Amino acid sequence: MLNTNATNFRKNMFSLLEQTVKYNQPVQITTKDGNAVMISEEDYNGLMETMYLNSVPGLVDEIKAAAAEPLEECVPENEVEW
Repeated sequence: MLNTNATNFRKNMFSLLEQTVKYNQPVQITTKDGNAVMISEEDYNGLMETMYLNSVPGLVDEIKAAAAEPLEECVPENEVEW
């Protein structure tokens, strides 16, 4: 994560935005009143999706149980013919 203060953020805003968007590099902006973090829209959408999926009752437990199941024991419900 890049760190900068509000003054430097204003001076370098385009460059910092470009790094955030192109390379998903978060930027922490510090001020005397507190801090903020700038993230890409892609990262934001990923966080929102993760929060939503974690809010579905039992879904995390099902995913963990499925991940622990040996691949040999997995049986597809409907086989797909390509």
